[in-house]
Amino acid sequence: MKNQQTMDVRSFYDEIPFDGNIIESIQQTFKQQGDTLLSLSAEFNQTQYKLALSLMIQCKGHIIVCGMGKSGHVGRKMSATLASTGTPSFFVHPAEAFHGDLGMITRDDVIILISNSGETDEILKLIPSLKNFNNPIIAITGGMYSTLAKNADAILEIRMHCESCPNNLAPTTSTTLTMAIGDALASALMYKRHFMPNDFARFHPGGSLGRRLLTRLKDVMSERLTKVHPTTTLKEVIVAMTQGQHGIALVVQDNSLEGVITDGDLRRAMSRTDFNLNTCKAIDIMTKNPIMASQYSMLSDAEELMRNHQIKQLLVIDDNNIAVGLVDFYS
Repeated sequence: MKNQQTMDVRSFYDEIPFDGNIIESIQQTFKQQGDTLLSLSAEFNQTQYKLALSLMIQCKGHIIVCGMGKSGHVGRKMSATLASTGTPSFFVHPAEAFHGDLGMITRDDVIILISNSGETDEILKLIPSLKNFNNPIIAITGGMYSTLAKNADAILEIRMHCESCPNNLAPTTSTTLTMAIGDALASALMYKRHFMPNDFARFHPGGSLGRRLLTRLKDVMSERLTKVHPTTTLKEVIVAMTQGQHGIALVVQDNSLEGVITDGDLRRAMSRTDFNLNTCKAIDIMTKNPIMASQYSMLSDAEELMRNHQIKQLLVIDDNNIAVGLVDFYS
């Protein structure tokens, strides 16, 4: 039973006075951040990006990302994206690093330091140690003449005029740009390393994509098959298909697949002018040479095969070309 005290959502926000400026501010935020991204795409320093990517590609350790506050939140996402797309990476909190977590960094690591101003105290405190370790530093900053920029091996500029925050204070546009820069680096590395969907699936075995790309048909197929003989009457075929699980009948003789009968085959047969329910047999309406796939085929390949042939069910065969299962498109 619903709670009678629950407030209707529409009546709730209808009671709050909104003027046109509120919606306009939302539109302005979208536009301002979108325009800034377009501007960055047209004016970024290609030499610095090539340098940063070269350092990351040659890295024999991890790409370690550091950022404070909102930059830290974006940095965690950046590191997670890199790690999930084939570039070993993890996030280190700069304050924690200064109090012992520097031990997580090895000489083989490349460090990405994020600071819009380039003067974030917790970030700058790390630079002497990183220089001592001889770690390459990639700076993501809006302060091109900042202390961070002066100590970086590659500088990726957070190029913007102002934050979309009404007070030009809260990190808004700057964090959007930083996230886009991280995505651009990850995408470029994927392209350079020929990172393919199967590679992605290895790092995402629990997701739907991983399931499709890593699962074989034998793992998901149904073994409950409806089988009839070529001489089986159509009446008996219809009964068998009705009692079966998938609405499809395999026409089999001496363990050899002769064809299949689907609902579509039944409808087409019954629409013929010479159709006779009493004399029609399975062999008369079956579809010969149905589309089939090996039980060891990947589920993703099977889905593509089914889309290309515009079928919703696929027969699965073993090494002896004997039908052993069936896969539904929405399995």
